Amino acid sequence: MSAVEIAWLPATEMAALVRRKAVSPVEIIDAVLAQVAAHEPRINAFTQVLADQARAAARSAERAMMAGEATGPLHGVPVTIKDLTPMRGLPMQSGSLIHKGTVSEEDAPVITRLADAGAIIIGKTTTPEFGWTGVSHSPLSGATHNPWKHGYNAGASSAGAGAAAAAGFGPLHQGGDGAGSIRMPAHFCGVFGMKPSYGRIPYYPVGVGDYTAHLGPLTRTVPDAALMMQAVAGPHPWDHTSLEAAPADYPARLHDPVRGRRIAFSADLGHARVDPEVASLVRRAAESFAAAAEAELIEVTPSWGKLGPELARFFWAATYSRLVPHLDEWADRMDQGLVACIRDGARYSIPDYQAMRARKYQYIAEIHRFFEGVDLLLTPAVSVAAFPLPRLQPEHWPQHPWDWLSWAEFSYPFNYAGNPAASVPCGFTPAGLPVGLQIVGRRFDDLGVLQAAALFEKARPWADRRPDLAAG
Repeated sequence: MSAVEIAWLPATEMAALVRRKAVSPVEIIDAVLAQVAAHEPRINAFTQVLADQARAAARSAERAMMAGEATGPLHGVPVTIKDLTPMRGLPMQSGSLIHKGTVSEEDAPVITRLADAGAIIIGKTTTPEFGWTGVSHSPLSGATHNPWKHGYNAGASSAGAGAAAAAGFGPLHQGGDGAGSIRMPAHFCGVFGMKPSYGRIPYYPVGVGDYTAHLGPLTRTVPDAALMMQAVAGPHPWDHTSLEAAPADYPARLHDPVRGRRIAFSADLGHARVDPEVASLVRRAAESFAAAAEAELIEVTPSWGKLGPELARFFWAATYSRLVPHLDEWADRMDQGLVACIRDGARYSIPDYQAMRARKYQYIAEIHRFFEGVDLLLTPAVSVAAFPLPRLQPEHWPQHPWDWLSWAEFSYPFNYAGNPAASVPCGFTPAGLPVGLQIVGRRFDDLGVLQAAALFEKARPWADRRPDLAAG
């Protein structure tokens, strides 16, 4: 097996080969780092590559294997960490010059759990400034390019994770999602991304976005995501919002039958603008999924759909108003879209916020009432395919100083409601750009979403199609 073939292996195969001593952790890490070296910094998926640290960990993992020591389910498997997640002794710069050189003093729980499972961290991946936008650009790290088309958006805020997954920089990538930031890069980069139920994977430091921030995997296959989630899910005392229940055995139950599910489809949630080429691909994918599941596809217009945009724009600006104290010193060195967003949010009063919060919780209740009648909801993951950097909106889209949410109307409802939601690759536009189908489940039914995604992957496999990383 060549180094390139090793680098592109899914985590499930890597882990199995390591257990059989057919491939060593050192061979795996060397192969993946060679893939990174061949294509970075052109893609610019990393803020930091931990080559020496990863190779040392691989040698230690190899010694453990040869000594017959007990190993975890990810022994020797490489993983990347988003630069909004603290990792002790390493910079956590949040894509901002404000935090340039800031070093974390502790590991987030997800770091500890990945290490306990035997995974080897190879680097930290890029994010826009403070994770604020769906565009893969920051003042600190510059542009992260879509592996399918250089100079195009890779999605965000888990931009580096999505680009790394698509480029063969290892099989497992940790992302975060506050309004679609796992599902957007999955859609733009043609990989799988899973936002679990709120609290399923402990989030530390706990976000200030009123229970909207989730951690989850970006991978090239659904089984890899199930394997990673199994390793990191479960309650943790540092996240007081984490779910008490231990995770289901996602890998073991991934291919359980999904027949008999009630499957709804919404092309636009009753209000969203969607590019025709995206809409066409998603509709065909939804029909294919229903056929594979031997289920009727029920087209719906949710009553709650049209209520989302006003709430989303209010709370996005209100959340980032916390950065007002930085403006006097840093405004001219910050993302100017973020600056506009902060200033909009600063106009709101506490009574404004509490009144809108009451409306938001009514909206969330309506979403959950809707899911009493269906098991899964299918929608586009994003309204558009990748577009040129560093635009906030595609050229043909309504322009605004900061509102990128207008092309991401399908994701934030399920951050507010906490439902599990995934983006699965479902085809390519005539220009060769990936498109994702979103699969949303009832709150806590992470296993059901993974099973549905696995069924779709079996019916319409995608992982063998790879971008031409040398293309212009």
